Amino acid sequence: MDTSLAHDLGRIGIWSMALRTDDPARRGAITETAKELETLGYGALWIGGSPGVEQAVPLLDATTGLTVATGILSIWDHEPEGVAAAFAEVNAAHDGRFVLGLGVSHSALTDRYQRPVEAMVRYLDALDGAPVPVPAERRVLAALGPRMLRLARDRAAGAHPYLVTSDHTATARELLGEASVLAPEFKVVLDTDAERARARARAYLSGYLALENYVRSFRRFGFGDEDFADGGSDRLLDAVFATGDAETIARRVNAFLASGANHVAIQVVTDDTGADLPLDAYRALASALGLGGGA
Repeated sequence: MDTSLAHDLGRIGIWSMALRTDDPARRGAITETAKELETLGYGALWIGGSPGVEQAVPLLDATTGLTVATGILSIWDHEPEGVAAAFAEVNAAHDGRFVLGLGVSHSALTDRYQRPVEAMVRYLDALDGAPVPVPAERRVLAALGPRMLRLARDRAAGAHPYLVTSDHTATARELLGEASVLAPEFKVVLDTDAERARARARAYLSGYLALENYVRSFRRFGFGDEDFADGGSDRLLDAVFATGDAETIARRVNAFLASGANHVAIQVVTDDTGADLPLDAYRALASALGLGGGA
């Protein structure tokens, strides 16, 4: 594996759309959260919701050793020349702690969507051909299917899959080989009330089941139409979410690591996932996972 990036990411990170720093009114709370997450022992922060490179800057400014990554930057929304220039500027100012996560998003979310693998190849070619190229070892791809996973292996440091099972992780590791980073996102609901936790998970999952990329990915691993109805079957929920107390969730996170991931980006799902900064949950998970600052 790319030992430098694997080392920089650490074993566990936090993935959150609430880490987007484009709202000045929220920036102070976000940067204070970033400082505490670093103290707790998390290795990386993944900014969700197709952020631009510039949104990493306040998080990098607020921390000293954390890796900050886009999770992911949509190639349809950002021109590669501008991304390459911003990448060079940000990493030069922050000791190389920024990682560029790239993805093709979904056809339902952009009118520009077309032939995603070929489009990503062209985008990577442009990053390589920029006046200051983006190094392959500092970029990862949001890869679900085999073609994008192979591209992540050959043209990037590895893959950052979203909404996947531990079985997907095992298969992805086989395809990527041992030389690539594999850093899946994993959703968790920290709530010991099983019925309430499952309802929250189902409400969050339901929107993703309208996106063909995810449904197609689930079908590859044995899920069918019955699993996609009514917000998702219990079987599907249990595969893509961990619910319960922090210790139970930690065991599920460790299952991803055992399946071949060398980093897991945890997304804590709440009643307002896009805005919440659930520090109590982050603290409990850091302790259960044995992170340096959370023990």
